[in-house]
Amino acid sequence: MPDSPTLHSVIFRIGALICAAPAGIVREILPRLPATRIPGVSGAIEGLVNVRGTLLTVLDGHVLLHQERRADDEGAIVLLDVGGRRYGLAVGQVLDFLEVPAHSVAQRAELPGVDPRMVRAVGLRGDQPFILLDVDALFAPIIGADGQVP
Repeated sequence: MPDSPTLHSVIFRIGALICAAPAGIVREILPRLPATRIPGVSGAIEGLVNVRGTLLTVLDGHVLLHQERRADDEGAIVLLDVGGRRYGLAVGQVLDFLEVPAHSVAQRAELPGVDPRMVRAVGLRGDQPFILLDVDALFAPIIGADGQVP
């Protein structure tokens, strides 16, 4: 019997939401780093961080998804390849790397308080639902269609 296809995802928390990004676009997970603010940019851009000599733009997942920070947030930066460039996504906490059978993931769903354009699918981690983010749609209003931060 052939193996059923699986979805590999990195699971993290942003405010009250449990979210995921496809593992194929995740390059690295870093502890929270101080970001240098950039004057005149969107509040969703936390700033620039230096990762081994390379400056990367970090976007704040809490602002992008309209979520409050939690007092127990450890803070982490998930480095993602989006639109041919690498960006950081600031999250509250990285929780897991998960292999989910593809048949257990439902396509886009209406979720209270979550813009459906940001949702690629909904899955389960144990008995807890998570949102597989459409990272391109999440970042598009900030980085633009050409991948450049305005």
